[in-house]
Amino acid sequence: MLADPMRYFHNPNFVGLLLRRTNDELRELKWESQKIYPKAFPGAVWKEKDSMWVFPSGAKFWMTYLERDDDVMRYVGQSFCWIGVDELTQYSTPFAWQFLKSRLRSTDPELQKNLCMRATTNPGGPGHQWVKRMFVDPEVPNKPFWARDLDTNEVLAYLPGHEKAGQPLFQRRFIPSKLSDNPYLAKDGRYERSLMGLPEDQRRKLLDGDWSVTEGAAFPDFNQSVHVVEPFDIPRNWTKFRGADYGYTSHSAVLWFAIDPAYETLIVYRELYVTKHTGEALADAILDREIDDTISYGVLDSSVWHQRGHFGPSIAEEMIARGCRWRPADRTAGSRIAGKNRLHELLKVDEYSGRPGIIIFNTCRQLIADLPSIPSDPSGGEDIDVRYRSDHTYDALRYGIMSRPKSKSLMDWGTKPMNTYKPADPVFGY
Repeated sequence: MLADPMRYFHNPNFVGLLLRRTNDELRELKWESQKIYPKAFPGAVWKEKDSMWVFPSGAKFWMTYLERDDDVMRYVGQSFCWIGVDELTQYSTPFAWQFLKSRLRSTDPELQKNLCMRATTNPGGPGHQWVKRMFVDPEVPNKPFWARDLDTNEVLAYLPGHEKAGQPLFQRRFIPSKLSDNPYLAKDGRYERSLMGLPEDQRRKLLDGDWSVTEGAAFPDFNQSVHVVEPFDIPRNWTKFRGADYGYTSHSAVLWFAIDPAYETLIVYRELYVTKHTGEALADAILDREIDDTISYGVLDSSVWHQRGHFGPSIAEEMIARGCRWRPADRTAGSRIAGKNRLHELLKVDEYSGRPGIIIFNTCRQLIADLPSIPSDPSGGEDIDVRYRSDHTYDALRYGIMSRPKSKSLMDWGTKPMNTYKPADPVFGY
């Protein structure tokens, strides 16, 4: 945070802003800047009263605080070329971060091309969830992505009527960093030992940089370092299937599974998460993604077989008629708890093979974001919190893992299965 803006200190029009939540928390940054800046820029002056560096070129760098949302009013009418926030999760809402974007501007052509905001933070803190949704969940680490609205998840774009209408506005990127990336702190192992002695949740946050740790989570056994993997080519002869939860005004979630026949490991290798899709539109989107796949079966929320106030085909029948075939998922009494217990079993790491029962490709961003955020039943029951509404990927996952998935046995290759599924109706497939 101190080094990044140094590339602009030669420009007399540069004005930068570096924030911490309180002045006390800013103290160490001030001390460190006083070691670095006078050496790199002889003649640089620290003005204590203004809490500002002034450089020989005339560039200014303000180091100050923003404790409450109301404190953003201190910056109304001001312009900055570079804005940094240290420990971003100390802010419980994204209000200050979003407001500060309106202060990011310059008339200098060189600076206009490089306007940016930076933030650093550890997992945890009152703003953990919104920071995770904004920066960590949308894309794999180190890969830039177009910024999305936190509420609608739609890409932020130029408004209708603008000459660039519909084009995305700007990009974000999450750059992870662990203790091992810092040769000075990691060198003698002392700091590492102190972090290893912390309770597990704190250790995973501070030592492993694990954003999946959430207090009161229904699945604390989910660990990204164990259960999330880089995508790999799945052999064509592996059994593949899908599970789905349908919604129109909310979201539809579809997950694709493959089964490793050597270990019977379930692999979630693809996801689709969309809103405002009719049954037919969703079926077409699914089939487009399965052009090169051979899908053995699909399991869909059984409620979409219901005829809701009309005599025409149900949503499920509309999808099946398009060639996207399904069978109803189990929603009988006790199925929710049974599905949750099954997921706990799959998340376990086998003591002999060292493998979990389920792994997820890191491209399945919505599922990876949702799993650690699902709250447990506050009354102490076996189910998740029934008030939780963003459970679409979880339901799709639960339907899939409870469909009794089984690969072809390695011992049975080359033989004809004794039991094959034959639909009662060759058109609708069930």
